[in-house]
Amino acid sequence: MYKLIKTEGHARRGEYSTPHGTVQTPVFMNVGTQAAIKGGLSARDLKEIGCQVELSNTYHLHVRPGDELVRDMGGLHRFMRWDGPILTDSGGFQIFSLSSLRKITEEGVAFNSHVDGRHIFMGPEESMRIQANLGSDIAMAFDECVGIPAEYGYVKDSCARTVRWLKRCKAALTEYTSADDAVNPGQVLWGINQGAVYHDLRVDHMKAIAELDLPGYAIGGLAVGESTGEMYETIEKVEEHMPGDRPRYLMGVGTPGNIIEAVYRGVDFFDCVMPARNGRHGHLFTWNGVINIKNEKYRYDEGPISPDCNCPVCRSYSRAYLRHLFKAEEILALRLSVMHNLYFYNDLMARIRTALEQGEYEAFRARYAVTLDSRI
Repeated sequence: MYKLIKTEGHARRGEYSTPHGTVQTPVFMNVGTQAAIKGGLSARDLKEIGCQVELSNTYHLHVRPGDELVRDMGGLHRFMRWDGPILTDSGGFQIFSLSSLRKITEEGVAFNSHVDGRHIFMGPEESMRIQANLGSDIAMAFDECVGIPAEYGYVKDSCARTVRWLKRCKAALTEYTSADDAVNPGQVLWGINQGAVYHDLRVDHMKAIAELDLPGYAIGGLAVGESTGEMYETIEKVEEHMPGDRPRYLMGVGTPGNIIEAVYRGVDFFDCVMPARNGRHGHLFTWNGVINIKNEKYRYDEGPISPDCNCPVCRSYSRAYLRHLFKAEEILALRLSVMHNLYFYNDLMARIRTALEQGEYEAFRARYAVTLDSRI
């Protein structure tokens, strides 16, 4: 259940209750695609860096170790030793990312596994069964993420099919969570809005899925080829038709500046691989912009990554040491960098929530939206 606490313009401060805890929003979900954060972080580490929600991927966990194994191990929470809320993506994004390995029909999508090439079929019922086996708190609807640019007629047909798939998802998850042996009887389904950057299709699709009265709604199919301006315009068009008493989730976005701008436009939930991926390459976020820790100028730098950061890395290690770890190709470089970047994102969300509570979000946006994305 979502509770709206305060607004500033379209920006919202709220909280969302799940079987594994209440989430303070706006929130960034830390991406553990295969039940682990790439970079060597554990569930205990996530607690230390302020993570509220962990996100895992249906398709990848179905491929390995297998969702039935996870179910037999007590579900994803017990398997990875994370006791907070979990959201699972539906596998629908793989329709986009594995486009050379799949075929779409009304029933679902036929894949060739990216791991061993074996045949996999996933439709709404299969996605819901897998997510029920995983036992996440929020199961995302099975949909098609269409790359941009895309032909109008194709996107229109895809949106219509995604609505039909959503109805099947709702029926299937209701059946699975009602079973006596359900891993997480409190698991809920969120719908996903699609339509590329065609505003009429986006609005029509949002109206159609809102009629299903789901506990939450996402805006999908962005950050896949459109400009930043097109993304923001699309959010604005869709937000107007999203239920105000339900959480809004912008999937796969993005930079700190993107998040600040999307909160300004009414979004509550975010996820993105960027902080972990950039961290593994030595690109670290600070409150003055992004630094490349591998640069020569940090060779003798005794200061922390970000002077006003209170993460475990900044409290203990210097820029010079972290640069050395990268140059020496030590695995610890990846772990420390990812830990810092994820802490930064979680801290960013905490500061956003504080700014909203104090009625100062407009000033926060003006100060940081551009600065945090700039390269130092």
